Amino acid sequence: MKLSQFKFKLPEEKIALYPPENRDEAKMMVLHRQTGEIEHKIFKDILGYFDDGDTFILNNTRVFPARLYGNKEKTGAKIEVFLLRELNKEQRLWDVLVDPARKIRIGNKLYFGEDNSMVAEVIDNTTSRGRTLRFLYDGPHDEFRETLYALGEAPLPEDIRSQRNAEPEDIERFQTIYATVEGAVTAPTTGLHFSRELMKRLEIKGVNQAFITLHAGLGNFRTIDVEDLTKHKTDSEQMIVTQEACELVNASKRNGRRICAVGSTVLRATETAAGPGGILKEFDGWTSKFIFPPYEFQVANSFVINFQEPFSTMLMLTCAFGGYENVMNAYKEALKGDYKFGTYGDCLLIL
Repeated sequence: MKLSQFKFKLPEEKIALYPPENRDEAKMMVLHRQTGEIEHKIFKDILGYFDDGDTFILNNTRVFPARLYGNKEKTGAKIEVFLLRELNKEQRLWDVLVDPARKIRIGNKLYFGEDNSMVAEVIDNTTSRGRTLRFLYDGPHDEFRETLYALGEAPLPEDIRSQRNAEPEDIERFQTIYATVEGAVTAPTTGLHFSRELMKRLEIKGVNQAFITLHAGLGNFRTIDVEDLTKHKTDSEQMIVTQEACELVNASKRNGRRICAVGSTVLRATETAAGPGGILKEFDGWTSKFIFPPYEFQVANSFVINFQEPFSTMLMLTCAFGGYENVMNAYKEALKGDYKFGTYGDCLLIL
């Protein structure tokens, strides 16, 4: 398939700037992929489509406040630093993006905080925008991380940032309620719809909750600049699939039950860790899985995901799971109706 096949007009007002007041009351469209039938529900109605012995697979990654604002030494020029990942705990080395990149050279010092309490030195250029920073901090590592994160803000995606500033509440709004393993720079957004009450009701109904970890990176939002999708390469992301998750998923599979992947990160992780016969295997490593139509899925047989932007890798993955015509028809319906798109937007359940 070609990039141009994933084009549609998304008005700015269709982007959700805030989550719903109650997490589980976002709108949910249900698409039956065998018939193309569409239903209109709210998210907590998802309970009605699953039963005892089914399994939800959820990504328990936790987002850290990755966006910092600092100043360059001498000139005082304002610099935005986006933390990607910690490279070396002892030496306080971080892989980062900087903007504007042209102003930053190896050896430059950057100052953060109102009293310049945090200092970093640029020690390497990795890409045109990427840098390696060494933070100059003498205290214990836990204290360093706490100080660093106190300076940061929630790494909201550009479609929201273009219309409003980040707010202190966003760092919690931008987490799933089951986020436990720190390491993501963007949230597994479909999981934001789950409330504690809904999770409990699923548990009472006998629906399993299998947790995997995939630390979502910025590669999800990178612009695809090739028309031929087979030539697109994605960034690698760290992921872990535990034995416990495998046992829950594989038991549901053996019994012919529904296995629901919650969000694109889960679907890419399970396809990366799929073994012969669609059995989920333990995995601890990295994935650069990019899924677009046509694709035969091996593990999940249902899928829930937020409505995505045009040309996005997440839209391509959704079309691969639900069928290109089915999904694009569902998107036309969402655009005609009052569905919201993006990180804090409404979702599509594909059965």
